[in-house]
Amino acid sequence: MNAIDHPLVTAYLDAVARETSELPAERRAELLADLREHVEVSGAETDIQVRRVLDGLGDPRAVAGAALAEEPATAPAVRPGRTRLTVVLLAVAGLLVLFNSFVGAAAMLVGLALLWGSPQWSTRQKAIATVACAAVPFVVVLAVLSLYGSRIGPMELLVLAGLSLAVPVAGATVLSRTARR
Repeated sequence: MNAIDHPLVTAYLDAVARETSELPAERRAELLADLREHVEVSGAETDIQVRRVLDGLGDPRAVAGAALAEEPATAPAVRPGRTRLTVVLLAVAGLLVLFNSFVGAAAMLVGLALLWGSPQWSTRQKAIATVACAAVPFVVVLAVLSLYGSRIGPMELLVLAGLSLAVPVAGATVLSRTARR
């Protein structure tokens, strides 16, 4: 019997294949081919010889761990749906605060949590977006309320709504464009 057809070798290669499921398919196939070649070249014929060869290769988990450690680190996957949701929530949260403070605040908090939890934007971009999408609308609301108090008319409300929408939309647009890079 050829050593490569030995049940112990088959079980060993299957274990390595399972443990390396995170490797790219091409790299996993290359690793398994190298291991097969090593077993074939060994010339092992008996069970004892096959066991020695497999022991020499190492535990399948150790082989897989070494192969995984050699792989370059990949950036976490960016989910486009999450990106869109983040951008939309941050864009409309300032306007929502004007109409329903609870809904607006909830949208803002969720949007900011998604923003700061995302790997696709730098810390600088996140800070700028936080200011543009969260701080500016609240500052505008406070400024208008302090200037006009309870005498907010339709014109002031229109300016307030425009600024509460324009600044966050501009910040969200910048986030959206930088997410595509």
